[in-house]
Amino acid sequence: MFLTLTTTGSPEHPATDLGFLLHKHPGKAQAFSTSYGQAHVFYPEATEERCTAALLLEVDPVALVRRGKGGGGKGRGGAPDAALAQYVNDRPYAASSLLAVALGAVFSSALRDLCKALPERAGQPLPLRVEVPVLPARGGPDLVRALFEPLGWTVAADPVPLDERFPDWGDSRYVRLVLEVPDGVLTLGAALRHLYVLLPVLDDAKHYWVSADEVDKLLRAGAGWLAGHPEQRLITSRYLARRWSLTRTAMERLELVRLADADDTDVDEIDNAVTDDDAATMGDATDAATANDATDAAVAESVTADAAPGAEPSVPLAVRRREAILAVLGASGATRVLDLGCGQGQLVQALLKDTRYTRVVGVDVSVRALTDAARRLKLERMGERQAERVALFQGSLAYTDKRLKGYDAAVLSEVVEHVDPDRLSALEHAVFGSARPRTVLVTTPNAEYNVRWESLPAGHVRHSDHRFEWTREEFRAWADGVARGHAYTVEFAPVGPDDPEVGPPTQMAVFTRTDSGMSDGTGNGTGNSTGNGKEVRAA
Repeated sequence: MFLTLTTTGSPEHPATDLGFLLHKHPGKAQAFSTSYGQAHVFYPEATEERCTAALLLEVDPVALVRRGKGGGGKGRGGAPDAALAQYVNDRPYAASSLLAVALGAVFSSALRDLCKALPERAGQPLPLRVEVPVLPARGGPDLVRALFEPLGWTVAADPVPLDERFPDWGDSRYVRLVLEVPDGVLTLGAALRHLYVLLPVLDDAKHYWVSADEVDKLLRAGAGWLAGHPEQRLITSRYLARRWSLTRTAMERLELVRLADADDTDVDEIDNAVTDDDAATMGDATDAATANDATDAAVAESVTADAAPGAEPSVPLAVRRREAILAVLGASGATRVLDLGCGQGQLVQALLKDTRYTRVVGVDVSVRALTDAARRLKLERMGERQAERVALFQGSLAYTDKRLKGYDAAVLSEVVEHVDPDRLSALEHAVFGSARPRTVLVTTPNAEYNVRWESLPAGHVRHSDHRFEWTREEFRAWADGVARGHAYTVEFAPVGPDDPEVGPPTQMAVFTRTDSGMSDGTGNGTGNSTGNGKEVRAA
């Protein structure tokens, strides 16, 4: 099995830097022993203008069978044909999970974007071309494209015919894969991590024992891209050899990543918050307000543009956003509030601390998010009077829901950018056309401000699950259109430091309904209408 990796260079950055980044010298061939055979690294070409590294894995079929993973699975007795099939298979010729194992072993430092010789180069994107002459693709070329294109690759997946001499036989399940990405999109480490995960997914047959530590390997290699990949579930299931218990664990941890990114919070803090709640249930008398304040203070994304030397520590953007929302809601006179896309319930929790709000409802499509919100709010231990003020519903904003009618205000904080553009009209109708609260607050990232994030590569959105990020002009155009179409007025406000060149990190629109009549529906939020989800009362 064989794979090549090619890059091009410039006078400032010669292509032969690839040798430093891979920790393999272009001037010599090197061999490495693996559990399944011998891996070889060599360079078919190495000039300042163009450099290609090749990884060749010579699989030993006998060693593969002895380790219990021959062509059809674990070696076992049976008919002679079955025994022969363990030795006669495609493993020496087609890229598979074994090639991914070799990638991880031979290029381990490059996978982590580490390079002692050129540390500044290791973290920089570079133009790349990957070629795999024979790749098993269960799902065909369409699946190959569905896996790689969302990650920035241009994909050519040409089916390999069963036999070129007999075209009527059709195509095999193998493809010749060529992946290309221009400069400025992916680092070498990111590209290798994509291959490390997706080669076994396409092969759909792991040739070694899949244990619990494979979940950690998947999440390490998938950091930054897997949580928001449209084929996340398929990737996770296939990578973990369809072992349901491991797949469920991985999906739960990926959901934690999504929740953390949605609220600019550290993943460990989210997980610890749930653990702390469980401990409290078993008798821990830790003050809930103190624990929740600590959780809110642990946000990872901070705005430092307005911080001067010696000044107070800057306020995290998630906290500023929540404070801005609370200020607008307070000024609006609302007493019954919807948090649409409530996540872990931070805003719901803050609203419940203010007695002017008589009814607060959190809605999210994710059951995991609602379960965490219920634990955060201590719904099971909440007093009867307080419990009457709050409810958590599972539901999708792509559909109308009678339970959401009759409220004074609705908040969509960092929600719209997670919706596919062709589904935005459905969200607009569900919120502005059907639920019709008197006030609607929408916050979303300002794409122009992204240049101020030093850690964000040019042209990238802040989170891999964002379907888009609007400039100030694009956001205003969308908001103005929604207001005109649904009898609202709209005003805009910055959240965070308002940079004179690129604006604030978060932009907020405040919609006010122009008709004076109340919307229909009782708004009692008890879940007795024909909505599209269910109420979550406790974990």
